[in-house]
Amino acid sequence: MSKKRALISVSDKRGIVDFAKELDTLGFEIISTGGTKRTLEEAGIAVRSISEITGFPEIMDGRVKTLHPNIFAGLLAIRENESHMQQIKEQNIQPIDLVVVNLYPFKETISKPNVTFAEAIENIDIGGPSMLRAAAKNHQDVIVIVDPKDYELVIKMIRENGNVDLSTRKQLALKVFQHTAAYDTIISQYLAEQLEVDAPEQLTLTFEKVQDLRYGENPHQKASFYRQSLAKEGLAFAKQLHGKELSYNNIQDTNAAWEIAKEFTEPVVVAVKHMNPCGVGVGDNLLEAFTNAYEADPVSIFGGIIATNQIIDEETAKKLKEIFLEVIIAPGFEEKALEILTTKKNLRLLELKEEEHNPKAKKMISVLGGLLVQDQDQRPLLDEDLTVVTKKAPTKEEMEQLRFAWKVVKHVKSNAIVLVKGKQTIGVGAGQMNRVGAAKIAIEQAGEKAKGSVMASDAFFPMPDTVQEAAKAGITAIIQPGGSIRDQDSIAEADKHGIAMVFTGIRHFKH
Repeated sequence: MSKKRALISVSDKRGIVDFAKELDTLGFEIISTGGTKRTLEEAGIAVRSISEITGFPEIMDGRVKTLHPNIFAGLLAIRENESHMQQIKEQNIQPIDLVVVNLYPFKETISKPNVTFAEAIENIDIGGPSMLRAAAKNHQDVIVIVDPKDYELVIKMIRENGNVDLSTRKQLALKVFQHTAAYDTIISQYLAEQLEVDAPEQLTLTFEKVQDLRYGENPHQKASFYRQSLAKEGLAFAKQLHGKELSYNNIQDTNAAWEIAKEFTEPVVVAVKHMNPCGVGVGDNLLEAFTNAYEADPVSIFGGIIATNQIIDEETAKKLKEIFLEVIIAPGFEEKALEILTTKKNLRLLELKEEEHNPKAKKMISVLGGLLVQDQDQRPLLDEDLTVVTKKAPTKEEMEQLRFAWKVVKHVKSNAIVLVKGKQTIGVGAGQMNRVGAAKIAIEQAGEKAKGSVMASDAFFPMPDTVQEAAKAGITAIIQPGGSIRDQDSIAEADKHGIAMVFTGIRHFKH
């Protein structure tokens, strides 16, 4: 009886020498190609060249080497099919029993700075996926490995049982098809990006697991966290420095807080509960920003998420330690700050240094059986967007506060109203079925602080009732998109009460 055959051709050579040595000890004949063959031979392992098996030389710089009937018939022949086995015998083809292949590093290639299109295309693997797919299709007869993590399991099974059981073979085959699907998806995404295809007829995406989560939104729901394979920014790249595992809700809330923090260039602290900001504060330094965020709503911040655009210092860490928080995310932590905050066992500390931003990255929301895809809401507020529509214009200080409020209201669930006074939010009305309801909530939260504050609305006022509520509370300036057929009613109401109102022409719905 002839030896069992293993075909090995890998770009990722981690662990391959030790694995091949084990196969050699177990009596496998090893055939290989190019760089893999050299690596194995240098380690003293007997290897046959692929050209010996095919009777044909590698040509076109290695583009054509494994694409040959002697290889694919050896992979695809069903051992229990007498006709298949007779045919390969007549052609003097020997079955291949084990395949170890991983692919040209296409993703790594396109991640390099200044990579050319030609270089990217050259790193599209053809023979590798073909061999993997053939072996995986015939998994009942061929053991196929695409992940170096599986070397130990396969060797253990062969050593102990003489073979790999069918259940494991199916799992290995599944890994192959997941891997090749992801590989092809990355290629298609790259080409779509190069050709500036914005909304393809067939949208293929691939994600890599970051972690399994303890549960989803509720304890009876299972959940996992994935990172999009070609993404270069976002919460999936955060490094957890301390604390227990993140939950599904932690991730949602932390992302919401981080997105708000990124709106600001000055020091800012954002506190979030249930996907909405409960307090946002800016300052000349981080401690002042935190104080303003905390005082904006000292009740709701309890058990909340904190995000900042600054490295957390010792003095701010001392204040953060005093309250119960679920997560703190920042670009970094001073050593003393880490010492202080890590005394809280369960407090999750995340470091996220975002150095790249892809303005073309899409926002995606799943619905049952489908996916909504849109551009990110990253429209900046420019000076030319601002139109004063009332008799009274905002003061310089009011305009600064209106801009601050506008940055925040963009991230509040619609219908949304945000009140700002000084360097902090003082009232947030979120997710209401009507706009005046959101205004009443924000005003009630602000209490006496509402007097002399400014208001931002994510969408226009269909009626003057929101302005009327603002007037009762003593609000002095309003920023809103405008565009209602009844804009004049709101403008007249603002003029009646001496309120300055600015239109932006930009709506920021957030569902």
